[in-house]
Amino acid sequence: MYTPSEFAEKIGVTVHTLQRWDREGRLIAKRTHTNRRYYTDEDTYRVLGESPHTSKTTVVYCRVSSAAQKPDLVNQRRMLEQFCAARGIAVDEWVEEIGGGLNFKRKRFLAVVDRIVAGEIGILVIAHKDRLARFGFALIEHLCEQARCEIVVLNAESLSPEQEMVEDLMTIVRCFSSRLYGLRNYRKSLKKALENDPQSPHPPQPDA
Repeated sequence: MYTPSEFAEKIGVTVHTLQRWDREGRLIAKRTHTNRRYYTDEDTYRVLGESPHTSKTTVVYCRVSSAAQKPDLVNQRRMLEQFCAARGIAVDEWVEEIGGGLNFKRKRFLAVVDRIVAGEIGILVIAHKDRLARFGFALIEHLCEQARCEIVVLNAESLSPEQEMVEDLMTIVRCFSSRLYGLRNYRKSLKKALENDPQSPHPPQPDA
């Protein structure tokens, strides 16, 4: 990743030129999650017409939800090692993480996504789609397509623990139950406020 000033120096133009190219759509800068502009080696190749000197990294990402599932993490990696060997995939890096599939703030997961967006990862191997995220896989897949990163999925159901899925579903149920409870309390408070307001143009309606 290069800042605008670093990239401008690398290709021999000014930052103002980069800003103009960005406005014109000639070379649109990439953005971090904090909306800062940055450029990658791929942008260099586009501007200078050079070929990449190094290939992108192949990363395998493994995840379980809790520390109690560490044996599952070991088994997940073992299965993926066999899978990659059978497919002739040369792995550059293994990333292992403990965290829920509904948690999009996992540090190692976010680091992998940032590197994909930056054009550093060419192949991402996972055991099952929910190892990346329980929901929202299509969005991650779209980001990978835009960054020319291939996602290879082993798709072994045995590596997607059923208990973990049940825990994630229970988390969703608890979340929505809390919201519904909050809405009921809000409705009661609003009804009481209307009843106590003699100037209210709309008399409270009886509950259905």
